[in-house]
Amino acid sequence: MPSLRVQRASDEFARDLAGRVGRWLLLGLGIALMLLALPLVALPGHLGLPLLVIGLMIVLRNSFKAKRQFLKAQRAHPKMVFPIRRLMRRDPEIIPVMWQQYLRLERLVLPKRARFGVRCRRYLGRRMRTRAA
Repeated sequence: MPSLRVQRASDEFARDLAGRVGRWLLLGLGIALMLLALPLVALPGHLGLPLLVIGLMIVLRNSFKAKRQFLKAQRAHPKMVFPIRRLMRRDPEIIPVMWQQYLRLERLVLPKRARFGVRCRRYLGRRMRTRAA
């Protein structure tokens, strides 16, 4: 009958091996989700953005190198990474992030007098203040 010490060592090795294989599988799943989401981000409907964030979350939880690169990107471009970080929180603020990104895109594409989002926000803000008073 083999000693318990030998069995315990093999159990630890099996757990370690299963942990590594599981980490690699999750890393591959996260990368596959991100690759699947990249073409969908450009399409209307924004189906790709949640898939991209979920894939990024899986990769960041399972790869130390990816975490370091993400933190470097955050320090270099905080305005670009901040919406992604807001979506990765435990209780994500999806609607405010989408609205902020819409206003940012509108500012890049449309001239100042043709921006619909800014006018809509100001109009709704005035209406809400008058109803509250």
